[in-house]
Amino acid sequence: MGRTLTERKKPAKADLAAAAGATIPDVIAPGLRALFCGINPGLYSGYTGYHFARPGNRFWRALYESGFTETLLKPHQQQRLLDVGCGITNLVSRTTVSSREITRAELDTGSCRLQEIVELYRPWSVAILGIDAYRTAFSRPDAGVGRQPQGIGPAPLWVLPNPSGVNGHYPPAVLAATFRDFRRDLEKLHLWPAGRLLPDG
Repeated sequence: MGRTLTERKKPAKADLAAAAGATIPDVIAPGLRALFCGINPGLYSGYTGYHFARPGNRFWRALYESGFTETLLKPHQQQRLLDVGCGITNLVSRTTVSSREITRAELDTGSCRLQEIVELYRPWSVAILGIDAYRTAFSRPDAGVGRQPQGIGPAPLWVLPNPSGVNGHYPPAVLAATFRDFRRDLEKLHLWPAGRLLPDG
């Protein structure tokens, strides 16, 4: 079981350093409507055991503001994603200080890992969170954000921005908009039910 940061003091640098190389379980089940695939866990995630756990990561808020979740979930509530048909995995399992530490070989292996996961769990759609990681892992150097012409097995594939707080190219409102576009694409394809009303209709 992971540690919630609300239940204990903020981790010291030594705590985070000790989490390097750790792995955390996927949040996954068969037949999910949307499987979100990160690049790899950061140290906060390795320490807590929860995905996208670092303060400042915008993943959970982007899910909420785009209508994937009815409430703003916290990392320690990640299993509740399964109740709404969403899940989380990563291209690379090992925890690092930065995704820049991930090698090309690891990303190549990660693309194969993701294909195996899709084959086993049969999600209705997949969204990879990180355009550069997708371009490298799948040898698509010209790929952009949005739906990709190539799916993963039977699942259509989207690429969304990395929700890390250090990704200055996508401020929170723009990040949420890309997640919202993804959800609306799923609705048009009848892969997601009509969501709650959002501020822009």
